Amino acid sequence: MTGTSSTAGISAPAASLAAAMRAVATGVRNAARAAVRLWRSSLQVRVAATTFVVTTAVVLVIGIFLTDKVSSGVLRAKQDAAVSLAKVGLESARPVLANVDAGVDADVTDALQQITSSLTASGRSAGLFSIAIETPSVTTGTTPAGTIPARLRRTVQTGCCLAVQYAPVRSQPESPQLVPGLIVGEPVPARGGLFELYYLFPLTAEQQTLDLLQRTVLLAGLALVLLVVGIAVLVTRQVVRPVRVAGHKAAQLAAGDLSQRIAVRGADDLAKLGSSFNDMAASLQRQIRRLEDLSRLQRRFTSDVSHELRTPLTTIRMATELLFAERKDFPPELARSTELLRDELDRFEALLTDLLEISRYDAGVARLEAETTDLRNVVWSAVEAHRMLAQRHGSALDVRLPDRPVLVEMDARRVERILRNLLANALDHGEGQPVEVTVGDDDGAVAVTVRDHGIGLRPGEAGLVFNRFWRGDPSRSRLTGGTGLGLAISLEDARLHDGWLQAWGQRGRGAQFRLTLPRHAGQSLTSSPLTLDPDEDAS
Repeated sequence: MTGTSSTAGISAPAASLAAAMRAVATGVRNAARAAVRLWRSSLQVRVAATTFVVTTAVVLVIGIFLTDKVSSGVLRAKQDAAVSLAKVGLESARPVLANVDAGVDADVTDALQQITSSLTASGRSAGLFSIAIETPSVTTGTTPAGTIPARLRRTVQTGCCLAVQYAPVRSQPESPQLVPGLIVGEPVPARGGLFELYYLFPLTAEQQTLDLLQRTVLLAGLALVLLVVGIAVLVTRQVVRPVRVAGHKAAQLAAGDLSQRIAVRGADDLAKLGSSFNDMAASLQRQIRRLEDLSRLQRRFTSDVSHELRTPLTTIRMATELLFAERKDFPPELARSTELLRDELDRFEALLTDLLEISRYDAGVARLEAETTDLRNVVWSAVEAHRMLAQRHGSALDVRLPDRPVLVEMDARRVERILRNLLANALDHGEGQPVEVTVGDDDGAVAVTVRDHGIGLRPGEAGLVFNRFWRGDPSRSRLTGGTGLGLAISLEDARLHDGWLQAWGQRGRGAQFRLTLPRHAGQSLTSSPLTLDPDEDAS
């Protein structure tokens, strides 16, 4: 029990930490995605960000350059003043240290006071400074010997020349605080040995000046960057806003609102863009209205002609049937003409029927009368209707139906018409090879494929077979005498069911058409129970 409690006590904080880390990671990813979307979608953001980066880089380079130049100038002036003071101090120190014994601390201290007084009285001061005299055995002044850098001491002890080095020094003679400083050392030969004379200059004032300069450059640079970015945002807004308005109007125009126009102000380039957009929109509106009027007239003409032809066609049908019934008493040539007249009249009636049906779809008056039906019955009815045609072509019909009922909410008349058109097309182009009809279903959809092994389709023709009056090979002899509207009507019937009607084909390998319908009316399709490409089934 104790062990279990301990494990739970340890795992709970770990789980909380892991959940917190996941939440943070998710927040970071979401923020990154939002930033990427904003970067891609907003020209104004990209211009502002680019201006900020470029301006910051330029200001940074200029600021570093100016700060470096000013710092170098200030330190060079300080160093020149310190060296000048050291040269004056050398002239004062030589006579004072000439007779001083380096081993007597009191004599060295007195000499240091005299040199300091002499330099102060000369009026040639390089600012606040202190002096130290050192020998290999004695150190005087207010600075310990350890404060003087060893490298500087070695240079001075050579006795060759004056030496300068930047190193920390005391801010005040009695203060233990070290500040940046400048140390100037020079050798002073004397009877009692070689003395090392050092001048220690605190750079506190110079450091304050440089700090003030850096703050000023930083604040000025930041203000300049913000100012330039603000100007860039303002200028970009003046350019982007009309473009956004044009894009919004173009989207509305593409959605079908042909009355959209851009308000034009002024005579600049953006105003010319708005005027050109308005002219284009007006031209499109005129052309689309003209095409709509022509399409409306065409649909009305097709519908009117189809209806008007019904009456004389009925009379012709009655006369033709009378002649056809009496053809045995006619001479052979007249009897054959009577048979041809009846066949062509059948084709003409089929064409009128298809024209009337397609005109209903064009007018948007087609309605779906859906009811739950077993798809197998509809498929079998379409197959039986084409048995005689299959025998004329010499093709076998291979039907593959599930053992269980395939219930679908559909308009059985329209679905059977689709299957009849697909079967007639497959038999007509199947070259006497078997035609396979397969039914498949899943939880959300049902599908029927009609496969032939005839001449097939050329590349790109799978998207053309549903066009009105399109034929892949007009020179072919057709037994069915189709109108050229069957597949176009079938596609409209499938769309009325919110379904798919698709084609696949390869030259010399045949073609396959797939009809996919949702099980329930009004549902959207996401997939099909059967594949469109037969090669996928084979694999």
